[in-house]
Amino acid sequence: MSSNLTFYDFKQHSLRLGTLVLPILITQFCQAALGVVDAIMAGGVSALDLAAVSIGSGIWLPLFLLATGTLIATTPLIGEQIGQKTPHHVPHITQQSLWAAICIGTIGLVVVSVTPNLLGIMGVPADIQPKASQYLRFIAWGFPAIACYAVLRSYCEALARPEPVTIISLIGLFINIPINYIFIHGLFGFPELGGAGCGLATACVLWINVILLSIYLHKSKHHKFNEMRFFYNFAKPDRKQIGKLFRLGVPIGISIFFEASLFSLASIVISPLGAIAIASHQVAIAVTSQLFMIPMSVAMALTIMVSNRYGEKNWLALQQVQRTGLIWTVCIALCSMLGVWIFRENLADMFTDNPEVKAQAMYLLLFAIAYQLVDGWQVNIAGILRGMQDTQIPMWITLFCYWLIALPLGIYLVRFTDTGAQGFWIALVTGLSLASVLLTLRLNYRQRQVLNINPRYAN
Repeated sequence: MSSNLTFYDFKQHSLRLGTLVLPILITQFCQAALGVVDAIMAGGVSALDLAAVSIGSGIWLPLFLLATGTLIATTPLIGEQIGQKTPHHVPHITQQSLWAAICIGTIGLVVVSVTPNLLGIMGVPADIQPKASQYLRFIAWGFPAIACYAVLRSYCEALARPEPVTIISLIGLFINIPINYIFIHGLFGFPELGGAGCGLATACVLWINVILLSIYLHKSKHHKFNEMRFFYNFAKPDRKQIGKLFRLGVPIGISIFFEASLFSLASIVISPLGAIAIASHQVAIAVTSQLFMIPMSVAMALTIMVSNRYGEKNWLALQQVQRTGLIWTVCIALCSMLGVWIFRENLADMFTDNPEVKAQAMYLLLFAIAYQLVDGWQVNIAGILRGMQDTQIPMWITLFCYWLIALPLGIYLVRFTDTGAQGFWIALVTGLSLASVLLTLRLNYRQRQVLNINPRYAN
């Protein structure tokens, strides 16, 4: 089989990829920007408030990504049905994913609500604990909303209609700013909550988003939603379909959790170094998290495109889509590296006026440059594997790279050497580099395996 990627193939796949990536990217930016807005507005109160939000986000974010990562398995499951020309199965898949979301959202609410009891055990300084605890108890109420929203978003994106999610995400981002301000400063009779008010504001925005998207999907006249509408004849929980979702989705969620927790736990590992170190780390993480949304969006679009080809059993087109995506991954990473290098001082200025925080943040951004390429590469390889419904081995790879290599290395460098906060960033680069190599080897193995077992895919 010849799998050469011609310029015509590259152009066609790039156009399709771009059509999906742009709205997904805007949505990702909006979701990530909620945390950036929280950091900026909390930082405007004090370094202590910024540190509290950083600690709270470090606990909330991995759990949130574990839940939504599990539920985005809805995307390849629907994408496979679209590729197989069996769209009548889509409503049932969506309904069962929503049942799973209700369960996961309720568990998440309880878990996040009790995590403040662990802050002392984690070594978080006593002066930061009260505000971080309050932030977590507030934002926990948004967990059920974000779980249901993840399913509705997957449904839209798998049907190649991500635009409604994008518009609603933009609305949520814009209203988050005034709601944040009200709760932080205690306007209109509300108590003055400081940085902890960001958690309450985010929970409100998450519920607003899921309500708006539900109303849109219920009322929309678009032919794709009409053909595969799921609000009517809502089925009871189906153990077989929910089990399939969990078998595919739980490894995805755990993989994302391992990676996200590595970044988020950095704030806790660094916390004994003081508020300045935590705040500077939070600035650098906020910048790189925004940049990460670009390759992450490409990976999500690749999952959709690959799942369609996987359902069609069109192996040649699948390989061409894969190569197109990885070419764009490298180009995007190089542009990100150059941008951070040139504008790192301006980026630090956006978050803080404190000269100590700014200086440390600019230094940490140099380490962020180092991992842009490997981070973008590994997330897109993972996206391709998800489209092929290969999630279990990637889960074990991420466990090994992030929790057994990078996390212990980061703890050692920060707490047992004099490298300071940058020690954890050295560990991040190490873990991501190893993950990119091992996931690439897994993809190469899966390509050979599918081709050998299913030679008809080459046709």
